[in-house]
Amino acid sequence: MSTFFEKQFDDSVSESKFQSFQQIYRLGRTSTIKYWMYGILALLIIILFLPWTQNIRAKGAVTTLRQEQRPQELNTIIGGRVIKWYVKEGDNVKKGDTILQLGEVKVDYFDPKLLQRTQQQINAKQQSMQGYAGKAQTAGLQVAALTEGQALKLSSLDNKIKQQRLKIESDSIDLQAVKTEVAVAQRQIEAAQQMWDAGVISLIDFERRKVTFQNVTAKRISVENKFLQGKQELINLYIEKNSTIQEYTDKISKAQGDKFSALSDAASTEADVSKLENVYASYDIRNQLYYVTAPQDGQVIQAKKAGIGEIVKEGEMVVEIVPREIQYAVEMFVEPLDLPLISIGQKVRFVFDGFPAIVFSGWPQASYGTFGGKVVAIETSVSSNGKFRALVAEDPAEKPWPKQLRMGAASSSIALLKDVQVWYELWRNINGFPPDYYKIDEAKDAKSKKK
Repeated sequence: MSTFFEKQFDDSVSESKFQSFQQIYRLGRTSTIKYWMYGILALLIIILFLPWTQNIRAKGAVTTLRQEQRPQELNTIIGGRVIKWYVKEGDNVKKGDTILQLGEVKVDYFDPKLLQRTQQQINAKQQSMQGYAGKAQTAGLQVAALTEGQALKLSSLDNKIKQQRLKIESDSIDLQAVKTEVAVAQRQIEAAQQMWDAGVISLIDFERRKVTFQNVTAKRISVENKFLQGKQELINLYIEKNSTIQEYTDKISKAQGDKFSALSDAASTEADVSKLENVYASYDIRNQLYYVTAPQDGQVIQAKKAGIGEIVKEGEMVVEIVPREIQYAVEMFVEPLDLPLISIGQKVRFVFDGFPAIVFSGWPQASYGTFGGKVVAIETSVSSNGKFRALVAEDPAEKPWPKQLRMGAASSSIALLKDVQVWYELWRNINGFPPDYYKIDEAKDAKSKKK
């Protein structure tokens, strides 16, 4: 009975004309779910074999490769008090523009004519040095004159000594001749004595020969005295020569002492002149340092002093200047575990804060709003945050980085590694394996650039 009613109900349902009934109950129609399942499965299999670029993510900030392009403090070299500000925070300045003017606070530099008075001291010292140089020159001439006079005097004495020696030699010959005469007269007087005793000669002849003997004896004494006087005069000449040498030596030594003393004073004065010139140059440079100027083109920020009359210490920061022309780079901090995977020339993609981007980490070509770079330096010392710092420069082969970038802006870095298949990357992540290590083929990379 029930079977009959069920059959009658099914027939009435199948023959129903209601649209909702036809939409809900798909009786008599073939199902397409299995085809969708097959399609999705095939798509997943295809996706598993698609290429996937392994990568390392790191946080960083915008910086620059060159130190002179980073924000720099402008410090005062000398201490002073602020007299006038020429700029305000946010102003753009050019190299050499005056930032502020300082006034002197040290008593040693209060004299407004300090440079003029120092120059007068230099001129006085230079004149004194010239005087010492002239005195040394005069002493040198005096030494030359004394030396020449000594040579002439000694030459004259040498001639006199030579003449006196010749005179002594002549007197010596005369003495020998007189001695011979005395000997002859002695023999003659002895012979005359014998002859007179024998009565051969008269007394007159004997007395005559006696007188002759006495005359010859007197002559011998006179010649010998003359000879001895000549020797004494020779000794006196030698004494005079020694005295002359001693006299001129003393005079020449004194003149040379005056010369060396004058040269020493001139050298000391020259040293004083050099010191004064050094002081003058320091004063002159100090006067120029009263005006603090911009070292390069840039923007003035963070003025540390305000108002007029505030005291600035030596080396104290006045303002900070951000350079206008900057070659931007990104510093990214890499985990020690990932450091071996980073190398020079590594390609990196960036997402800068404030610039919209759609990122597919495994497919960098399909990403939008990212910018390319290359690793140019890797520090070998760990940073204070426990990570290693790497510098990445703009890749000239990629689109240029935005001009709106500013120093210190945050960035997310994606270091691109080896291209693998999706199934391998899934398997690696499931097992907790690190990305594959590989070395960049720089020659191949350069060749691709040329093409």
